[in-house]
Amino acid sequence: MFDKLEDLLRKYEEVMNELSEPSVADNQERFRMLMKEQSDLTPIVNAYKEYRKCNQDIEDSLTMLESETDTDMRDMLKDELAQAKKRVEELEREMKILLLPKDPNDDKNVIVEIRAGAGGDEAALFAAEIYRMYVHYAESRRWKTELVEAEEIGIGGMKSVTFIVTGQSAYSVLKYESGVHRVQRVPETESGGRIHTSTISVAVMPEVDEDIDIVIDEKDIRIDVMRASGNGGQCVNTTDSAVRLTHYPTGIVVYSQTEKSQIQNKAKAFALLKSKLYDIEQQQRHDAEAELRRSQIGTGDRSEKIRTYNFPQGRVTDHRINLTLYKLDKVMNGDIQEIIDACIAADQAAKLLKMGESIA
Repeated sequence: MFDKLEDLLRKYEEVMNELSEPSVADNQERFRMLMKEQSDLTPIVNAYKEYRKCNQDIEDSLTMLESETDTDMRDMLKDELAQAKKRVEELEREMKILLLPKDPNDDKNVIVEIRAGAGGDEAALFAAEIYRMYVHYAESRRWKTELVEAEEIGIGGMKSVTFIVTGQSAYSVLKYESGVHRVQRVPETESGGRIHTSTISVAVMPEVDEDIDIVIDEKDIRIDVMRASGNGGQCVNTTDSAVRLTHYPTGIVVYSQTEKSQIQNKAKAFALLKSKLYDIEQQQRHDAEAELRRSQIGTGDRSEKIRTYNFPQGRVTDHRINLTLYKLDKVMNGDIQEIIDACIAADQAAKLLKMGESIA
């Protein structure tokens, strides 16, 4: 591990030296690449520098203790020594986590697709609530959300909704939300007061950058234009601006109606289709690497039941990590950071264990 840390430190110093050269700004592509490298390396380099300093502090304290006779000074040195040793242990765990292989999609924006499953109208109502939960969560992180498509029902529910979340490292956080979400409650339409169980599915896909080569043959696509439906602005429902793409090889259908022009909706629909095709590639790769999938928390099987929202008991249970919280109201208002942090920690612990390391 320490050989790798020394290599990263040398690399960081090379990057900083190049960034300090006045001519580096002449090549904007190279400049952006160096800035990203600097950003990626800074956390691990800072941790390693602090680790080396703490080890030096330990050596200095031990040396001074050998010759120090004053009781108060010895007590102070022992306190400093204990603090430095504790911090060294913390930094070792931190550096192991920072050295874990990084998901290449972690820095990307995401496309989230929510679909009502079993439960009819109740599932559609829950889908709309989960959509609002994610919008509130994104707002709390100052991320931007953009609606792409929504199929609504008259009582305020959504059979399906697709939206884009734009924000720093959005995929690294929201990828743990993929899977089946289950709700247990008494529907408003239920006169007998019986608890019903309904489900929705959530798919979180990384937005595809231009540098990712996803080839779409024109022969494989059917493009339909139509008048947008539902609520909209002045021009939305009066022109044939909505676009639907059908991809014959996969059967994927995407629809975009939120932009005013057909050209904008077409571009958004193609971006969504590319992300879906890229996501299929990723899923196939995960299927081929079964061992990798078993070492991950909730980034594999989309049919996996990941979470239950029990309204009578006011609790949320994440089944992957055996976490139960009794703050359902806060969760439904977007306070899901505690759940996500626990998923990230469990994922890191599983990967460290697989590498023969221990986070304990």
